[in-house]
Amino acid sequence: MRTAPLTAQARQDALAAMRRSSEPGGELDVLVIGGGVTGAGIALDAVTRGLSTAVVEAQDWASGTSSRSSKLVHGGLRYLQMLDFHLVREALTERDLLITRIAPHLVKPVSFLYPLENRVWERAYVGAGVALYDTLASVSGTRRAMPIHQHLTRKGMERLFPDLRHDAAVGAVRYWDASVDDARLVETLVRTAVSYGAHASSRTQVVGLETTDGGAVTGARVRDLETGEEIAVRARQVINATGVWTEQTESLAGSEGGLRVLASKGIHIVVPRQRIEGNTGLILQTEKSVLFIIPWSRYWVIGTTDTPWEQELTHPVATSADIDYVIDHANQVLSRPLTRDDVIGTWAGLRPLLQPGTKEGTSSAKVSREHTVASPTPGLTVIAGGKLTTYRVMAKDAVDFALGSRATTLPSITQDVPLVGAEGLRVVQRQSRAIAARYGWDRPRMDHLLHRYGSLLQELTDLCDERPELARPLPHAPAYIGAEIVYAASHEGALHLDDVMMHRTRLNYEQSDKGVGALEEIADLVAPVLGWDDATRRREIEAYVARAEAEDAAAAEPDDAAAERVRLRATDVAPLVPLGDEVDAGTKPGSPAGRGTSGPAGT
Repeated sequence: MRTAPLTAQARQDALAAMRRSSEPGGELDVLVIGGGVTGAGIALDAVTRGLSTAVVEAQDWASGTSSRSSKLVHGGLRYLQMLDFHLVREALTERDLLITRIAPHLVKPVSFLYPLENRVWERAYVGAGVALYDTLASVSGTRRAMPIHQHLTRKGMERLFPDLRHDAAVGAVRYWDASVDDARLVETLVRTAVSYGAHASSRTQVVGLETTDGGAVTGARVRDLETGEEIAVRARQVINATGVWTEQTESLAGSEGGLRVLASKGIHIVVPRQRIEGNTGLILQTEKSVLFIIPWSRYWVIGTTDTPWEQELTHPVATSADIDYVIDHANQVLSRPLTRDDVIGTWAGLRPLLQPGTKEGTSSAKVSREHTVASPTPGLTVIAGGKLTTYRVMAKDAVDFALGSRATTLPSITQDVPLVGAEGLRVVQRQSRAIAARYGWDRPRMDHLLHRYGSLLQELTDLCDERPELARPLPHAPAYIGAEIVYAASHEGALHLDDVMMHRTRLNYEQSDKGVGALEEIADLVAPVLGWDDATRRREIEAYVARAEAEDAAAAEPDDAAAERVRLRATDVAPLVPLGDEVDAGTKPGSPAGRGTSGPAGT
């Protein structure tokens, strides 16, 4: 397939296509609001059905919940306790599709230990549940992607996880799920959709919905936050996939109908890999949530929490109490207790919790216990709830609902559509030893690059051939080579330094300085690609430094309200436009429209 790069020019071309939608014969079939995993998945589903499609996101792709999850693709072992077998089977089917067909470069197997405190009844109970989990995966209709679970004695458990406290468990059950870089998954979905003809524009906020006198939605008004230009977009169907911003986006139609969504915060901490000795992950039950200790690259990700969030929706942050909660619960099973000094990074995300029922006058199809599709007014489809793992099913259900009877003649085919980087992956994997030798990359470096880019690695090596210095690690962020930074701006749609630090790399939370020490060298690589002058380059650096300092200060605060006040001291690099009630109330920018999300922040 032709792989289209996400460039600044491609974004301008997308905005031009949206302008033409108001001309005779230019109307789009589908306009998707929200550039998280659900919105990106909807755009791919729609365009591969042959529908003219555009997708807009008010900030960077995946800037909401979709970059702040537990970075797991899993069936939801805990749902078996709720006897929700259909949901678990659906998620396991999607997990295995992702790892075998759709995105094998992005989604990788990871094993977990479920520690047992009782030698007899708990082993039987947990073992039966995990066996059912494996059975549901086996009957999913796809090639089995994971090994069968194993029962481990205490000695076997300690061999796999030496830092598990000796008296914390009498044994364990080991089972397999998968991990994913959530933000890269979203960017890859967007890029795949664009490669098939979709129009995609980040930093583009929906500021209103166009309606007829009868209330039917016929399109939207969007603002290019980079220039301030406002564009009228006409579309036969508008699909709202804005997660925790669902109700605010619905309100732009002037309708009283729609879905009800509440926000719940989940946080994660990051500690260096060498700090915990273990070769597998852990899953622990707490009084409030499930706690995962997840091996990831050069570090461990530990989370999550589940607490109500009543502040503005754009900048959730981890508080001191949140971090202490996660550390305290991890220390209950670790032989070498963690301290705050071990934490090199944190992130917080908001789960879009779907509330029972729909507002009066809303037609809906409850297609899953986890997500619902509804239409508060003709021409507007809303989807909310769900989880990252089942984004493809959510996308299919949303487009089916929007199309109505036409869906039978234009069925979804995304189960058979590999994402960019997946086609030709095995060939590049077999060539990896020669590629590594050519550029002086060791095995961990090659694994890192293949996991991030798959067969698109050839586009990075083209950059290295043109500029050999790009093959070398960054002096102050050696996990990345220079080509990755250039590629973020030249092919992956990064418009700002913030985009590179937060979503194209993970420097914001995988280095204790949030990557600030590498800003100068990263800015030097990005500036020529994006055409920055010296003043713009300096503004970009200052904006990210202010963000990093505000996030660090917020993490020292005791509660959400105090942490939010500190975090909001830093101005966004492309601030959102206050809408409606926000202007009347004089609240801070943090407007919802165009923001996207994946599933829950802890899934």
